[in-house]
Amino acid sequence: MKTKNGLILFLAAFIWGTAFVAQSMGMDYLGPFAFNGIRSFVGGITLLPCFALLNIIGKKTEGEKNEDSGGNRRTLITGGICCGLCLFAASSLQQIGIQYTTVGKAGFITAFYIVLVPVLGIFLKKRVGWKVWAAVLLSIAGLYFLCITETFAIGKGDIYVFLCALIFSMHILVIDYFAPKTDGVKMSCIQFFVVGILSLPFMLLLETTTFEVVLKSLGPILYAGVMSSGVAYTLQIIGQKNMNPAVASLILSLESSISVLAGWVMLGQNLSAREGAGCVMMFAAIILAQIPDRAKK
Repeated sequence: MKTKNGLILFLAAFIWGTAFVAQSMGMDYLGPFAFNGIRSFVGGITLLPCFALLNIIGKKTEGEKNEDSGGNRRTLITGGICCGLCLFAASSLQQIGIQYTTVGKAGFITAFYIVLVPVLGIFLKKRVGWKVWAAVLLSIAGLYFLCITETFAIGKGDIYVFLCALIFSMHILVIDYFAPKTDGVKMSCIQFFVVGILSLPFMLLLETTTFEVVLKSLGPILYAGVMSSGVAYTLQIIGQKNMNPAVASLILSLESSISVLAGWVMLGQNLSAREGAGCVMMFAAIILAQIPDRAKK
């Protein structure tokens, strides 16, 4: 089961990494709130047929009826709203922060959630073994080689992105809490509509968005909305069921490595020896975290 969950999370990280090109292109025409809001609505609409299908299946099965009734329905709605609030705050802070810092530093600071998740998990009484901590340290070193190529200095944008990483950590832990209790696809659908609704007032008040501009960004919006939002975030919720959130965060952090590889393959960007070493260290960290412990006598 854990191997299957790990593969699902890796697929989510792969989609996020390859969506980097689409997100960069979309930001050429749209502001951060407009892009995040529209892509979230697209992601939610993409999942609506799945939502309806699950309801039909649920009506045919008594067990599913119980799952969708009473307190479990409240759990589903509460989980979707909580996930949506975290996702809205994190994605908005990231887009704002990127305007004031370099992409390399933003990528490193955002992926710092691999450290924050196990640290925050301590307060929630989540057990973290020594191999996970060793993998965290190894992945931090890999991310440094992968992303940091200039003198490290703290600026306004870095603070925004660090806050983004903190909230992404909370997002992972919120999913860890709600995912085993309710349907992942339905919760993911709700979270996207929450992000889209919360983005609307900021888009209208702070940005100028026209229909022509949206049409120019239609390709990136559809890819980011359907694949990065609708598919990948749903895979994250499904993959995190019954999995250590610290290990899940390590797998999801492969997004950084995959984005570099995607730029190399799709955009012809050269992969330096330093960046290649960072990718190798990241994959080694994931393998280390996945090695099972010996059974206790």
